[in-house]
Amino acid sequence: MKLIIKCFAFLVALIVFINVNVVAQIYTTTKVDAQVKELVSKMTLEEKIGQMTQVTIQAVSKVQGTKDQNHQLDLAKLEEAIKKYHVGSILNVYDVAHTAEYWHEVINKIQTIAVKETRLGIPVLYGIDAIHGVTYTKGSTLFPQAISMAATWNTEIAKQSGEITSLETKASGIAWNFYPVMDIGRQPLWSRLWETFGEDVYLASQMGSSYIKGAQGDDLSAPDKLATCLKHYVGYSFPINGLDRTPAWISERMMREYFLPSFEAGILAGSPSVMVNSAEVDGIPGHANYHLLTEVLRNEMNFKD
Repeated sequence: MKLIIKCFAFLVALIVFINVNVVAQIYTTTKVDAQVKELVSKMTLEEKIGQMTQVTIQAVSKVQGTKDQNHQLDLAKLEEAIKKYHVGSILNVYDVAHTAEYWHEVINKIQTIAVKETRLGIPVLYGIDAIHGVTYTKGSTLFPQAISMAATWNTEIAKQSGEITSLETKASGIAWNFYPVMDIGRQPLWSRLWETFGEDVYLASQMGSSYIKGAQGDDLSAPDKLATCLKHYVGYSFPINGLDRTPAWISERMMREYFLPSFEAGILAGSPSVMVNSAEVDGIPGHANYHLLTEVLRNEMNFKD
């Protein structure tokens, strides 16, 4: 009888704990949504357009930076981009790795202008391609490409690589990673086949979802976690001629059987962002494809971010 009472008490405590956490999450989400709604209501049309604009760091640099030269920000261009054009996002770097300390210097300069010198003080969202480890930070951990990770059939390895990559990217001052690639690798001519988790829908879904869970955990604001980005939605990996960013022809049945499930798995795993296919499917550019972006991604997959 005592054992039954103890078990019942534990169950009640567990239910209370779960409910308290659920309520806390709902409250936090509602509070953030309210803050966002209020902020958007204060924006001018130009500020809204600017927040939806993303430029590469080269656009605001004096010297691009290579293995033989040091990168240099152009503060005049940076101020113009943020203060005049209200640019909301900057991405990547030239093909060279920086020290974590230099990343801190770059990110701090960007955010100081965005937060302290603009009317609304909205931080710039900085994103990087850390696709097999933190490739743009010196001394970071590098992993095999996705196709090799998938060859292990080990989702725990994928999760651990997400955890480590997230920790080291966040330590560089960057909170958004353009990864994982959830494209299915079924076009052997495609030059970027190695970025995928292979041709099997189930395996790719499991490996990508495990990576996301490792990278994001339960709290994106944690100092060792960051936001992931599913790419390249959708059909990007199946170009007719194998050349990158070229047209694909994919029937509705084939799309739903092979190419959409892995992206849906990534959304269910909690990824808050999606990179749109920069080519076209069935003659419709990815960024203008109402069926895939609205009817499927938002209405069917319930992607809200």
